[in-house]
Amino acid sequence: MNTEKKKHAADEGADLKRLQELVVAHYAGDIHSIHGIAHWRRVERFGLEIAGESGADILVVRLFAWLHDSRRQNDNTDAGHGARAADWLLELHGSCFVLEAERLELLRYACRWHTERTATDDLTIGACWDADRLDLTRVGTLPDEAYLNTAHGKALCRHIRRQLRPGHRQA
Repeated sequence: MNTEKKKHAADEGADLKRLQELVVAHYAGDIHSIHGIAHWRRVERFGLEIAGESGADILVVRLFAWLHDSRRQNDNTDAGHGARAADWLLELHGSCFVLEAERLELLRYACRWHTERTATDDLTIGACWDADRLDLTRVGTLPDEAYLNTAHGKALCRHIRRQLRPGHRQA
């Protein structure tokens, strides 16, 4: 099954359009900021590619992309934004998406710790965190595969680094 078919099969029971509308409507910052909608879309795209190669839970990865920075209060250091996202997603659970308890806890963990932790053995959490870190180029920083968890995330990192000109900072 190709990634596009897997994506749609994995989305059964989730209203991602409604989730995206709610995230945009409740975002405290500028929706076009470095942590806003374009970032969420890129994280989703990277996450789908990584999940397609690694076997990570595609729905959890897509939900992470839209939720992980959704409760930021600013674009600077915002301690606690991951924990706020992990708490808020409990309010959305049951209306925009439904996950069994184990998958819900994976999503909560991925959101809560995406800025404070770097390593995980879990493929789904790794796909989430790698997808976010691969988008560091938006702030002029090259991703560093030493901070990535999945084989495909590391391969994408090497590709990004080869494609970008000098002038980006090392992560």
